[in-house]
Amino acid sequence: MPSMTFLRRAPCLLAVLLAAPALATTLVALDVEGLTRLSDVVVRAQVLSSQARITKDGARIVTDSELEVLEVLKGAPPKRLIAMQPGGVVGEIGQKVDATARFEPGEEVVVFLERRGERYTVAGMQQGRWKVERSGGKAVARPQTDGDALYLDPTTHAPVPRLAEPLSLDELFRRVKAALPAPAPAAPPPAGLTPKGLVP
Repeated sequence: MPSMTFLRRAPCLLAVLLAAPALATTLVALDVEGLTRLSDVVVRAQVLSSQARITKDGARIVTDSELEVLEVLKGAPPKRLIAMQPGGVVGEIGQKVDATARFEPGEEVVVFLERRGERYTVAGMQQGRWKVERSGGKAVARPQTDGDALYLDPTTHAPVPRLAEPLSLDELFRRVKAALPAPAPAAPPPAGLTPKGLVP
């Protein structure tokens, strides 16, 4: 369960207060295959912007990050989509939620997303965001590991280490595609029909 802190303070104190320690968020540990099964959409994307806002009921702050889809690995997302996450800062009001995925405008990411109406949320919170880094013709995807979270094994519920090792982008894609459900077999044609039409 996410750990959440809601703060209203003078602007000069806000950054310090947002950095104050809170109870760690508890998450089910998910590997690439688990994230793929949980997600409605898996994409490689570029972050265009991130903007915090207060929800209509005034009770929460959420941050909307606009992503431009560069490559689709699962699902049928629009060319641009909004990944919504809890927490953020609006004026003098800040709401901190540990272990949320972090998006910086201009960066390239692979994200695992669950549909929530017209928007999406990041599957597994920070586990569902991998930053793509390119150097010398090679591309590496790094999982986000900076959030304060306790990870539990999905079967035993015992604490486990967070998956922190980077993968080559090709290997990440291979594992995502291997975890996709097999396509449904084609239905046989109705009796008396052949692919070209009626049996003469």
